[in-house]
Amino acid sequence: MRLATLFDPTANKATTVFVLPSGERIDLSDAVHYAPKDATFENFDNLAEVACHLDIVLPAISGWRSKRPQASSGVSARTRFLPPVPAPRTFRDFYAFEQHVKTCRAKRGLEMVPAWYDAPAFYFSNPGSLIGHDAPVCAPKGSNELDYELELGIVIGRGGKDIKIRDAWKHVAGFTIVNDFSARDLQRAEMSVGLGPAKGKDFATSVGPYLVTLDDLADRIDSVGRIHLNMVARVNGKELSRGNSASMYFSWPTIIEHASRDVMLFPGDLIASGTVGTGCILELGPENTGGWLKPGDIVELEIERLGTLRTPIVERPDATANSREKAGDALVTA
Repeated sequence: MRLATLFDPTANKATTVFVLPSGERIDLSDAVHYAPKDATFENFDNLAEVACHLDIVLPAISGWRSKRPQASSGVSARTRFLPPVPAPRTFRDFYAFEQHVKTCRAKRGLEMVPAWYDAPAFYFSNPGSLIGHDAPVCAPKGSNELDYELELGIVIGRGGKDIKIRDAWKHVAGFTIVNDFSARDLQRAEMSVGLGPAKGKDFATSVGPYLVTLDDLADRIDSVGRIHLNMVARVNGKELSRGNSASMYFSWPTIIEHASRDVMLFPGDLIASGTVGTGCILELGPENTGGWLKPGDIVELEIERLGTLRTPIVERPDATANSREKAGDALVTA
């Protein structure tokens, strides 16, 4: 099942919806009346809540679809996508594709770190900078090297601490697409300190459009916990990146076990895979892609069965004002 969170600017309200095969979006609250008797409206209220009550929500949607009430609440076309879970408690971004790690390190003249193979590495990113499908992105202040990153994400359903590999899938609500935008010039300077990415990653991460529930993807998960989905990135309609999520060195159960060690994972938490091999301009080389992202570009990340996550690249809001100020200074100086 495809689930999403939409925002209606006229009503100033976010709505959780399920999406029919036709593309029609139905307010999830319509399905409450087809849920088990012990269900509550709160179970359907937002996708963090829905994620940990899929055993209630999915049968309710099936009940709704079998009846298809005449007075169903189709959602206004004025709405825009938010991230499926707009404000997760935490967002962990892993580094799980060996090809990406090797290639990017080689471009900096570095060998592979042996410790990378010992345990899945990750950093905490900013849940407050998550944006939805079709939301515009601009390069952060001081950056001229804006890059996309083609990643797969999971949303935690059932929370838990010290989750075992054998139980990991019981804690997954479903999958989504993640574009971990990066300012490579800022990141390069920050990483020289030896601590980790900061402002080079802090400005925007696109997520969505949908949360596709685990039951819809179970046939693509192999015996070691890797999921087989084709992944493609396009800029202005031109394909630049192609890979498959099964090429992750670490499996999702391994990642979940590691992420939950000594800490609680909560419903709605977002975990990203890291960049698939060839999945960014840094890895491909800007000389081979037409340069870094620039205003006017359209970035599309497509993952099989999950849909397409689109992001327009725009000028910084203050760019025009800054240009006028510089022009004014030049006139005064002249």
